[in-house]
Amino acid sequence: MTHTSNPSADMTIAWQGTRKDNSEMKHDRGSGRTRPRLKLLAGLAATVFLGGCVSFSQDAGLSVAQTVAYTDLGKDVVKITGEAEALAAQTRAEELLRRPLTPDGAVQIALLKNRGLQAAFNDLGVSEAAYVQASLPPSPRVSLGRSGLLGGGAFEVERQLMIGLFELATLPQRAAVAQQEFRAAQFRTAEAVLSLGAEARRQYYRAVAANQRVAFMQQALATAETASELAKQLGETGALNKLEQAREHAFYQELGAQLAQARIEQKVERERLIRQLGLWGRDITFTLPGTLPPLPSRLATQRDVESEALARRVDLQALRNDLNAVAGQYSLDVIQSVVSDIELVEGSSFGKSKTVDDHGEVEIEKEKSRTRGIEVSFTIPIFDFGETTRRGAQEAYMAAANRLAERAVNVRSEAREAYAVYRGKHDLARHYQNRVLPLQKRIQDEALLQYSGMLVDVSQLIIDARTRILSNVDAINARRDFWIAATDLKAALVGGLNGGGGAGGGETTTAAAGGEAAGGGH
Repeated sequence: MTHTSNPSADMTIAWQGTRKDNSEMKHDRGSGRTRPRLKLLAGLAATVFLGGCVSFSQDAGLSVAQTVAYTDLGKDVVKITGEAEALAAQTRAEELLRRPLTPDGAVQIALLKNRGLQAAFNDLGVSEAAYVQASLPPSPRVSLGRSGLLGGGAFEVERQLMIGLFELATLPQRAAVAQQEFRAAQFRTAEAVLSLGAEARRQYYRAVAANQRVAFMQQALATAETASELAKQLGETGALNKLEQAREHAFYQELGAQLAQARIEQKVERERLIRQLGLWGRDITFTLPGTLPPLPSRLATQRDVESEALARRVDLQALRNDLNAVAGQYSLDVIQSVVSDIELVEGSSFGKSKTVDDHGEVEIEKEKSRTRGIEVSFTIPIFDFGETTRRGAQEAYMAAANRLAERAVNVRSEAREAYAVYRGKHDLARHYQNRVLPLQKRIQDEALLQYSGMLVDVSQLIIDARTRILSNVDAINARRDFWIAATDLKAALVGGLNGGGGAGGGETTTAAAGGEAAGGGH
C-alpha cells in the first residue's frame, strides 16, 4: 500500500552540492576529490542494484498452491500458458470422463479446466510482476534543457543524469514489503484452489442426489401406475367405488408432476456441475452415478479442530503476510513523511556565442562546465510535521491487525460449527437409513396386506404411500447433506469454506429441497 504525501508539502527546498564553474572543476579534477566520491556513490548504487533484484519464479508463483493442492486435496494444478499445457490438461480430463465420474475426479477436472481458476493464476502472475518490479533499482532520470537564444546568437545547453539515492537506500525495505504482498497473493491463490475444489465436490453430491431422487420417483410412479390400473379394473367389476378410483388416479398424476419437477432439478444441478468443472462441447456428456456414496463406517474424530484450523487455514496465512507488508510499509511512510528524495546528479552544460572582430571575421566562443553532486529534496512540515502520514500508516496497520484477529476468532468458530454439522448430519442420515425407512417399508407392506384383505380402504393406502415417498426423498437429502458437511469440515480446517456459504451451507439446500418434496407430495 502507498499513502499519499502530505497535503501541506507544497514547499520544497533543493540544495545543489558541489556546483562549480570551469576553474573550480579544473581545480577539483587536479586534486582528485570529486571523482573518488562519485565512484564511491556509484559503487554503493551498484551494490544495492545487485543485492535487491529478484527474478521470476519458474513455476509462476504457484509453489504454494501446488503444495496445498497436493497435500490437502491429493490433486494437481497446472497453469495453462500454451498449447502443450492445454492439450495435456484436456487429455487428463478426458481420461477421467470416460468412466462414471467420482468426487475426486470432479475435483481434479475442475482444477484443470475451470477458467476462473486460470484467471486467478494470471492474477498471481501480475502480483509476481509487481514484486519483481519493486525489487528493481530506480531508473535514472535524464534532464535535457536549452535556453533561448541570447544576444549575438548565443545559447546554452544543460544535461543532467539523476539517480534517486533515497529510493536506492530504501530498496531492500520496499522489496521486502512487495515480497510479503506477493506471499499473501500466493496464499490467496491457494485458497482459490481449495475453494474451487470444495465447491466442485459439493456440487457433485447435489447432482448425484438429484439423479437418485429421479430414480426413486420413477420407481414410485411405476408402482402408482400399476395401482391406478388395478383400481380401474376393480371399478369396472364394481369392487371399487368411483371415489376410491379417483383417489388412486389423482395420486398417480401427483407423482407424475413430482417426477417432472425432480427431472428439472436434475438438469439444473448437472448444469451447475458442468460450470464448476469448466466443461463444454462433447465433454458435457459424462456419466454420473445413480446413487450417493454410502455413509462411512467410521467418522473423523474431533481432536482439536480449532488448533488444526489455526495452523492450516491458508486465508489466515494470507492475512499474516498482509500484516507484515503493512508493517514494512508503515516504516517507509514514516520516513517519507520527512524526506522526499535524495538524488545523485551528474551533469554538464555548454554554451556557444559568436562575435565579429574589427576586421569583420566571425569568432565562435565555447564554454563548457560539469556538474556533480548530491541534490536533496524534503518536505517542510509547516502544518502537521508529517503527522497525517504517520497517523494514516498507523491506522492502516491496526486495521490489518484487527482483520487478522477477527479471522482467527471466526476460524475457531467455523471449525467447531463445521464439526458439529458434520456429526449431526451423519446421525440424521444414519437415523433415516436404520430407523425411518425400515419402518416405512413395514407400514407399506402391512397396509398392502390389509388392503388385499379389504381391511383398509384405498385412502389409507395412499396416505401411507405418500409418507413413504417423502421419507425416502428426505433420506436422500440427508445423505447428500452429510457429504456436503464432510466437505465443509475439510474446508474449515484448510481453507475454501466461503465457497459453500459457511459450515451450515448445506442446511439451506436441504430445506429448499425438502420443501419442494413436501410440497409435491401433499
